[in-house]
Amino acid sequence: MTARIATASLAALALLTLGACARGEAADERDVIRAPQAQVVGEPVNCVSLDRIERTQVHDDYTIDFHMRNNTIYRNTLPARCGSLGFERRFAYQVSTGQLCRLDMIRVITGNGIDGVTCGLGPFVPIELTGQPR
Repeated sequence: MTARIATASLAALALLTLGACARGEAADERDVIRAPQAQVVGEPVNCVSLDRIERTQVHDDYTIDFHMRNNTIYRNTLPARCGSLGFERRFAYQVSTGQLCRLDMIRVITGNGIDGVTCGLGPFVPIELTGQPR
C-alpha cells in the first residue's frame, strides 16, 4: 500500500514538473523580442497616413515597424502581446479614415487565410535603426 502511494505521489510530482517546464518554455518564447535595436529620433505620434506607408515589417508578437515613403520609420510597440503575429508576420486592419492610429485594431492573418487574433496598436515612435537584430 505504501509503495502505491509513493508511486502515485512520484507520478503526480513528475506531471507537475513537466507542466511547469512547459509553461516556462511558453513564457520564455512569448517574451522574445526580435526587433532590431533602434534609437528614438522624435516624439511619438498617434496616427500615420495610410497613403504614406510604403511597407510594414513585423518583428515579433509585440513590434511592427512602419516604413514610410519619406524614409521615416515608425516603430509601433503593441501594449500587449499579439499571439502568432511574430510567426505569421501578416496583419490586416480596417479604418474609416485615411489614417492608422493608436488604439486601432489589427487582425493577424494566418497561413491558411483564416483571421487570427485582434490586437490594439500603441503609439507610433519615429526611430533610426542602430544595430543588427537581437
